[in-house]
Amino acid sequence: MTSNTTRQDAAVADRSILANSAYADGRHLAARQSIYRWQQPRYDLPGIVLEELAGTSGIVLDVGCGNGKFVNRLHKDRPDLQVVGMDISAGILADVEKPVLVADAQALPVADNSADGVLALHMLYHVGDIEATITELARTLRPGGVLIASTNSEADKQELDRLWARAAGDVLGIPEGPARVSLSSRFSLEKAPGYLGTAFKDIRVRKLPGTIELTDPAPVVAHLASYEAWADQCGVPFHETVDRAAAIVAATIATEGLFKITCLGGFLVCRL
Repeated sequence: MTSNTTRQDAAVADRSILANSAYADGRHLAARQSIYRWQQPRYDLPGIVLEELAGTSGIVLDVGCGNGKFVNRLHKDRPDLQVVGMDISAGILADVEKPVLVADAQALPVADNSADGVLALHMLYHVGDIEATITELARTLRPGGVLIASTNSEADKQELDRLWARAAGDVLGIPEGPARVSLSSRFSLEKAPGYLGTAFKDIRVRKLPGTIELTDPAPVVAHLASYEAWADQCGVPFHETVDRAAAIVAATIATEGLFKITCLGGFLVCRL
């Protein structure tokens, strides 16, 4: 994982970019998620959340629910739960099973001690004040409630970081171009326990390592192109760099038979 510049960090948490571009609809998120179809082992992420909520009843809030991948599965497999999807973008909520609310994670329209479970899945790196948001999530939980957060490790998909820097360098005519924007770096798997520890005493980390092996550049292209909302923060012509990266991946596959990406994400299961 690359380390963002201050400008890139600000853009990752920019509410206008998030609501009006990055997550105006589900297109970019779905493209970014799609690369995991080729990961081994395959993880049923909503299934893991269901497992962690096995002892939970009542109200579950999915804060920053995005395209509803987890909300929809919870409605299907745990109809006894009262699941509410929340996101800062009204557009991305269009296909999420109701009830849903347009809401800012930093100021949730929820009473104190009213939720039995809260999900914050791959979203805490998008909030302006991470510690204040974690305090806000904790505020909504009843005693005995659970927060399930998720993010990626600083070691996640480093091959894509190197690929981008090489492709950007080729486009600019220099040995190595500027680093790509990293979404997870503000709240990585390594940093997350420190942040969460400001409000939660019991934190369990569940790591999910994997490997993606590709024989077609298309999934890499879709993944890299899904960062288009942050193109202005890349310091390089965005689409030209994506095209150059595709050519590099195609050449690697032609000579080595595949393009390999190592992944490391995880869940953090937290109790007050």
